[in-house]
Amino acid sequence: MSQLSAETVENVPTLWVVATPLGNLGDLSPRAQHILETADLIAAEDTRMTQRLVNKSASQRWLSLNEHNEMRNCAIVLEALAQGQSVALVSDAGTPLISDPGYRLVSMAHDQGVRVSPIPGPSAAIAALSVAGLPSDRFHFEGFLPAKTQARRTRLMQLSQLPHTWIVYVPARDLREVMDDMAKTMGMDRLVTLARELTKHFETVRRLGIGDMVKWLAEDSDQLRGEAVLIVSGCSDPTPLVEPRALAHQLSQALPPSKAAGILAKVSTLSRQQAWDLIAECHNKEGSRD
Repeated sequence: MSQLSAETVENVPTLWVVATPLGNLGDLSPRAQHILETADLIAAEDTRMTQRLVNKSASQRWLSLNEHNEMRNCAIVLEALAQGQSVALVSDAGTPLISDPGYRLVSMAHDQGVRVSPIPGPSAAIAALSVAGLPSDRFHFEGFLPAKTQARRTRLMQLSQLPHTWIVYVPARDLREVMDDMAKTMGMDRLVTLARELTKHFETVRRLGIGDMVKWLAEDSDQLRGEAVLIVSGCSDPTPLVEPRALAHQLSQALPPSKAAGILAKVSTLSRQQAWDLIAECHNKEGSRD
């Protein structure tokens, strides 16, 4: 495309989805800089974070667009586009929509026939995968794990069966808990790469077995700061997952409740109390049929 035709395209009302640096401001591309400084409106997850990327003499409007106000503020963005203006959508860092707000706005823009165009650049998931030293020809991006322990362990057990590499985002303060859960659900030997504070001064990239990673994190509290990505190797020999309710039904028919609950808790992600409650439920259902 010639320079003239590129300028013509940029004069079409467009929702630009702009990737911004993870931490090192030198990673902002010249094209991203140009779009941010010439857009009529910038819709940012946190306007204070994005303003450091833009020349202070630029005169565009700013709008906060985050998970709390996205539905409400989408109308403002779509109205600007309908009036022939250009809009740049950015998140705090990396590529918008990748575990960040923006999906609703982009979807609505498509519904209204608005041109949507990416300005490619940094993505924490892809940056971490590129340095993980794990197979990358096929991978699964999970995003953030559930916050509650039991739900997180259940999801990790499901992910543990994937035959290819998978990626999760983790606030670094939660790394020890998440790694402990990984050890409980998939053992100590599976390779995992920690990529923390990518492109920043205290960047960490380290690949270890789960057991060694748990030990290393216990010895280095500095690793519990900032943002982290975990890249986990796939399972070479997947085994069928235990479906707790079906197993509880079988155990409740064959064993006393206490023993059945103990076995169920050991072979599933359920706590002892949850296993006991499920066994009791099965016993009650069986009793009601008699």
